Amino acid sequence: MTPVRPPVRFTYADYATLPETGPRYQLIGGELIMSPAPSYRHQTILMRIAVALFNFVESQRLGVVRVAPLDVILSDEDALQPDAVYVSNARRAIIVREGLRGAPDLTVEILSKRTEGIDRVAKRSTYSRHGVTEYWIVDPEANTLELYRLQENPAAPMATFKASDTLTTQLLPGFSLPLADVFAP
Repeated sequence: MTPVRPPVRFTYADYATLPETGPRYQLIGGELIMSPAPSYRHQTILMRIAVALFNFVESQRLGVVRVAPLDVILSDEDALQPDAVYVSNARRAIIVREGLRGAPDLTVEILSKRTEGIDRVAKRSTYSRHGVTEYWIVDPEANTLELYRLQENPAAPMATFKASDTLTTQLLPGFSLPLADVFAP
């Protein structure tokens, strides 16, 4: 009879010992998940969203916007690296030397074929469980952005915006982003 090995579970302390260079990892439910480098289109879309968010948040003095790689440490077994985050002034205390220790107001993930299942299921569930207010899932293939209000309904998006739409959100009153600009070639 072959002995059964229990699954290895990692903690944030284990994760923090990984080298800063080399592959990027995230810790979800105690499991280390390697994240390959994003594609050029992914990075283009991320920059367009992040710059728009950054400029709006800075001009209104609402908080901070940051992009990956940045650890968002939600528990001893959950340290994620969303593509972009917004932390309001009210939650500024979560900003620590290592990154963020606690739930940001907004997390943004841009899908890839390699990470879609993780972003849509594991990360959405983890963000919801730990108190993230809003979650944007951006699909570069479909040219859509799904807006989830995780503390209201984590299972279904509040809205799905197409490339022809303008993104607005009650999280950031006055913010608007024409998605044709985001998804342009």
